[in-house]
Amino acid sequence: MSVIEPQPATLRTSIEAGYDKRLMLFSGRANPELAGRIAGKLEVEVGPVELRTFSNGEVYCRYQESIRGSDVFIVQPTCGNPALKLTANDALMELMVMIDAAIGASAHRVIAVTPWYGYSRQDKKSAPREPITSRLVARMLEGAGVDRVLTMDLHSGQIQGFFQKPCDHMTALFILTQYIQDLGLDDLVVVAPDVGRVKLAEKFRDKIGADLAVLTKERPAQQVAEISYVIGEVEGKTAVLVDDMIDTGGTLKAAAQTVRDAGAKRIYVAATHAVLSGNAFENLASSGFEEIVVTDTIPLRAGAPDNIRVLSCAELLTDSIRRIFTDDSVSEVFGGENQLF
Repeated sequence: MSVIEPQPATLRTSIEAGYDKRLMLFSGRANPELAGRIAGKLEVEVGPVELRTFSNGEVYCRYQESIRGSDVFIVQPTCGNPALKLTANDALMELMVMIDAAIGASAHRVIAVTPWYGYSRQDKKSAPREPITSRLVARMLEGAGVDRVLTMDLHSGQIQGFFQKPCDHMTALFILTQYIQDLGLDDLVVVAPDVGRVKLAEKFRDKIGADLAVLTKERPAQQVAEISYVIGEVEGKTAVLVDDMIDTGGTLKAAAQTVRDAGAKRIYVAATHAVLSGNAFENLASSGFEEIVVTDTIPLRAGAPDNIRVLSCAELLTDSIRRIFTDDSVSEVFGGENQLF
């Protein structure tokens, strides 16, 4: 005769872990100043990690305290840092190594905080036999084991589609528009440097209550820009050139000359990422801008022109990090208005 064991009336559908979540913040060498600002707002110390480059150029990483069971946030825009002799490729490889080390050390989740996403301009094939390198970088991050990516003002929104893991897209639009509004300028016209930035310029225009103009641009070669003419009215107005990034400054220099020739009385620039490579300082210094407003996603190298104003995105990133840690909505930071493209 078989015996039937009594079953409990109600079975639980989950088991409580019984331990508190932990957030730990670490920084690579690409932008430790930004990581320090974020840590200050989180009221934590940047976690101790040993990072160095061997004589043959290889990168070494070791976390110097236990990160087991923690949500590990790694602040590492994939940009160069000349002060620490770090190239953009070094920063990318260092991020991969830090992710792998965190996975191997039993972190609960690993989140890459990369406000500047390197190789973002190579998001499609512009000619035969070219790579789609921004997709490759996404695959590399996921291959290293990252659980989530937090980035800012991607060169194109389609890059989010290269990820199978969550990719949170922040924007500095509200930081930049607030600064321009606080200047109290009149007769403003927002100028898109090319048709690809029109949607961004429209959102910028809506926020500050200005007119809109568009420049026509052609690229006969990489990092070379030719501006043809202005679509819209800029004569006698204060122009604000809006873009997601400034690299060599060639586009802005050509745009400034075109807008000035069309009669603009003053010209400002607003952009999120100050890449500023090559002869960018010379191009910007000779363009006669009133101010060039950027954020601290990328550290400025020495010798920057005096009219560059750097606004910090640390508070925005801190708010996003808190929401990721507590599993709250990240899009609520912008009221769902962070889809710019």
